[in-house]
Parts: sequence; C-alpha cells; structure tokens
Amino acid sequence: MKNKYDNDAIIGGKNITASYTKKGELLRVMYPMPDFRSWIDEFVTGVKINDSGMIYLHEDINNQYRQYYTENTNILNTEIFNTYFQLSVKQTDFALLKKSVLVKKYEFENKNNIDLHVNFLIHAKLFSDFNNMVGSVIKDNMLVQYCHDNAMYTFSKTPLLSYQLNDTNETISSGEIHDKDYIGMSCDSSISYDIGLIKPGEKKKLVIYLYFRQNTEKMTEEELKKDFAEIKKMDIAKEEQVVEKYWKKYVKDHVGTALRPETNEFNKKYNQIYQRTILLYPLLINQETGGIAASVEVDEQMSRCGRYAYCWPRDAVFITKAMDYLKMTKETDKFYKTFCKETQSKNGMWEQRFYTDGSLAPCWGYQIDETASVIYGVYEHYLFVKDAKFLKDTYKMCENAAKFLCRYMDNILGTKDQSDVVKQEIEATYHTEDREKLPVSYDLWEMHEGVHLYSLASIYAAFQSMQEIHKILKPGFEQNNRLKVEAMNKLETKIIKYQEEIKKYISSHLYDENTKSFLRNLNDIKTDISQLGIVTPFHLFSPKEKKVLNTIEKINMTLRTYTGGYLRFEQDHYCGGNNPWPIATLWMGMYYLEAGEKQKAKECLRYVVNTANEHGFLAEQVDNQTMQPAWVNALAWSHAMFVSLGTFL
Repeated sequence: MKNKYDNDAIIGGKNITASYTKKGELLRVMYPMPDFRSWIDEFVTGVKINDSGMIYLHEDINNQYRQYYTENTNILNTEIFNTYFQLSVKQTDFALLKKSVLVKKYEFENKNNIDLHVNFLIHAKLFSDFNNMVGSVIKDNMLVQYCHDNAMYTFSKTPLLSYQLNDTNETISSGEIHDKDYIGMSCDSSISYDIGLIKPGEKKKLVIYLYFRQNTEKMTEEELKKDFAEIKKMDIAKEEQVVEKYWKKYVKDHVGTALRPETNEFNKKYNQIYQRTILLYPLLINQETGGIAASVEVDEQMSRCGRYAYCWPRDAVFITKAMDYLKMTKETDKFYKTFCKETQSKNGMWEQRFYTDGSLAPCWGYQIDETASVIYGVYEHYLFVKDAKFLKDTYKMCENAAKFLCRYMDNILGTKDQSDVVKQEIEATYHTEDREKLPVSYDLWEMHEGVHLYSLASIYAAFQSMQEIHKILKPGFEQNNRLKVEAMNKLETKIIKYQEEIKKYISSHLYDENTKSFLRNLNDIKTDISQLGIVTPFHLFSPKEKKVLNTIEKINMTLRTYTGGYLRFEQDHYCGGNNPWPIATLWMGMYYLEAGEKQKAKECLRYVVNTANEHGFLAEQVDNQTMQPAWVNALAWSHAMFVSLGTFL
C-alpha cells in the first residue's frame, strides 16, 4: 500500500468513519469501529471523456479543486473542474444514518461548447493478507469484494458498463476495462458506468453506494437482496437532507452558547473549529463501549510512528473533559462506566492503550499516568454532572486504581518491604533485567523511562480526587456500612501521606538548584511542556510560586518558537522535530489563564486557531514555516485542549 498520512477531511455515520484527501480521494473506511478495521487500501475514480485515456478525478494536471462541508454537517463536497475538457464534477460524500452505507454522489456538468461522452470508472483495492485473502465477484449488477471476515459491495441504480477483476492495474489507465471472468482472486478490481453524452450546459448524475458488512452479521441472500433493493429505491436527495438535518441538530444540541459573534475572521475560524470538534468526536467514539480513538489512522505500515487509531486512557480523559463542555455527558459516562471498567487490569492499573472495543492494543511500555488520569477524570466528570450515583458506580474501579498507585509510590519512595507479594506478582509480568522495583514508567510522550514530574503530579491529583470522592460518598455509608467507611479512612490516611511525600520528592529530586526551576525527570535537564502539569491540570503548585515562574521563563526561552507556537520538549526529533504542537501551545494558554494572564492565554489560542486546516481540523503538529498541519490531522487531544481553553476565553 502507499503511505496515506494526510486525512484532510473526515465523515461518518452508522459505525462508519471515512477519511479523504483535500482532492476528494477516499483514503480509509473504518467499520464497524472507528479504529478497526480499515478496509480500503486504494479507492480511486476517474472519467474517460470521448477518446481520452483515464483522467483520475483526484490527480490530474488539468484538474482544479474546491472542497467544503455542507455547513455544520459531516457531508463532504469536492468540486473538480477539468480545464482541458471543461467538465465540472461535483462529488458529494456522506454516510447513511441507519445503514452501513457510504454514499458517493456525482454531478457532471458540461461547460464546454462541444458534446462530451463520459464513462465513469472505479478502481477499488481492499486490504488482503495470507490469512484473510480478498476475492471479487460480479453479481446482480454490483462488484462484491469479500474475504473470510467481511465484504464490501459497490453498486448503483445505473447498470454496469464493464468490469475487470484481474490485472486491472495493467489496463485501467487506458480507460477501457474488460474481463471474461465473473469471479476472481484479485484484491483489486475495477468497474465502469456509462454516463452517456452530455451536451453543452447539460447536467447528469451518478450515485454510487459502498455497502459494508461483516460476515458475522448473519443475513440470508434474500435479506441482502432486499436491503440492496431498498437502498436503490431511496430518493437520494431526501436521504441527503435527512443526514444534513441530523448533523445540524447534533451541532445545535451540543454547541450551547459557546459560539462567538462572527464579526471578524478569527471568530469565524474559532467557531468553525468548535463546530468541527462536535462533528468529529462521534466519528471517533465506539458506540458500544465508549472507547475513544485518538484519531483516524494515518500510518498503517508504521513507517513514521506506532499508529494512532487506539484509545489511550490518558488522552481520553482530556477528551472527555472537553466532551462535558460540549454536552456529551452520556458519552463521557459510558467511557468511565463501561470502557474503563472493562479495561482495568486485576491489579488496578490500565495498560498503555486499547482498541476502542476494550481489547488490549499493541503496547511497548507502562505509563503510570494512564492509571492516575482515570481517577482524576472520574472526579472531574462528577464536578460537571453532580451525580453521586456515577461516583458509586465507579468507586470500586477508582479504589483499586488508587491502591495500585500506592504500591507504585511505595517502590518509588522505597517504603515497601521487599517481600511484598503484589510487587513480585507485577514484576513477574514485566520480565526485565536489573529491575528490583515496580517497573519504571514511561513519560506521557512515551519516549523516556524513569520517574517523571508530570507522572507524579498526576498521582498527586488522583489522590486528591479520591479524597474528594470520599467526602461525597462516606456519609451514605456511615449508617449501614461501617467496614466500608473504615476502608475509606485507611486508604485516605495512606494517600495523604503519599501526597506529602510526592511534594517532598519533587522538591529534592526534580528541582534544579542552579536554575531554580523544576525538572521533567531524573535523567536530563531538558525543558518539557508537560512540566506545566504541576499547575494545570493537577494543581500541586500555584501558578505564581517563584519555582513555577522560573520554570515558565525557561519554557518560554527554550520551547516558544518565533511564530508563537510551543514545542513539546527540547530536541524533540519525532516526525521531523522542531514543530510546534497545538497541545503544547494550548497547554501554555491554560497556564496563563490559571495565572490570570488572560491576554497571553488568548495569544496561545489565536496561534492554534490560525493553524487549523481549511475545514477546522487541528493537527498534532504544525509546520513552523507554513503554519499548516504537519502530522496527524484531526487529533482528538488537540481539539480537546482547544475546547477546554476556548470555553473560558
């Protein structure tokens, strides 16, 4: 497969998430979950005009492009104008709400002064491997591409003109495809439709349906045929209106009074990002479990990263806080009450990352802040919804996590007896030489192992959250469950002690006497934006303490770029390095807001707003010269920080 790093636009519907280039090429389709599985290896379309060869709609030297969403929807429009033949093509993509169908509507208009005869071609290649090989068959006027696990059906009301199931790459460039076989073993196949003669000024339409089905979804042939017949009978204009109405209502229900008067370009762009965030999140959430993917996948081959379409508990905690501001409290409830409960290990911890269905995803390390963040997030959600029942439902989960954090701190501080059975059990899980204690943790960037300022701050905040949870729940247990209250008191005594020890540890081990500022870890003196965690969101120190102010000065000296964006940490080489991160810049804005420096906070927000793409998506990184997204567009964490800061500015 080719590398497909740039998800310029994203749409979705019933268990479907799909991404596109800015020229309208379909890059990925995920069904039935936003992170698994990815179906499309390649899906390209083109036209043969009169005696021409194949003119690819999404890559031709004579094509001009304009792309936009139907306002406040997940309906994507791509206008393609071929300047040589003067043929205009408007491609509209959207997902149906009640069926696993992606609709691709094409409107052709002849703006030439001669007749144009147009054939429309599709070349589709599905992912295939030795254990799940894709085959293809032409059946009932449709292309069926299938494997053991699933099938994709490509069809239209318009009859097929021709098809080719094998060796299609060798011939499709001519715009002519033919095959004697109705069934084949190729994972990529092509079909064509005759649009017919289009006279000057005339318009014609073609609607293509992509229907996705897992083979575990038991359906008879008759049931399938009935489904296809119902789809073909649809008035597609009305269906598009239904989808448009649904998404516009969705935005209206979640935007509240957060939008700004559009009296200037900044406010217009701000509103665009805010509304696009509302439209993005349901496309990343697993509707069954509440798991939230960090983004739509960008790098299946792991050529530049370890992949992104997974749920990190820590990332999701930041995201759920933004979701609460967006009135998505039910989705946040499900994340904690279903996803977090199902993914918690027996010892109380959470692993690095998961698939959104709750299955363990490929990991390469252990991060203590993943566990601490969940406890912190539970209490933050309670503060928003004020629902004591939610705390009761999640208390056992939080209690187990807090006990795990206590054991972790025992090993960091050396306060636990070496014969600790739990410690030995955990060490047996992580077979590593020269590791006498609980495994040292990776930092939140997953690049450095050790003891980290941010990680300890997250534990401190988790312990503080447990104390607050106890204040709310204890009165309800005091009359009829004294043992529970005693257990709470015992745990509380421990965590108060650990909070004191954490502050002492930070002062003695993670503070540089030479610069009078905090250190990010025990191993180096590089400045890191995550050092802000001690102020926001975890509140170990106040924003105006001298040690904090010295740290802020160092951050501004080393991480702030000339454009106003902030790097993640010094000498960051990930994906090119030296790129500002919206997350880092917004985090700095949150510090300034805490410190009462509202104007500086606004400057951070302005930088991020100005670096969003044309659709309002925020990336993980920004090119410091072009001010354009540089890596992982539509990152859920970036959007979360935007909402969390913008809500208060």
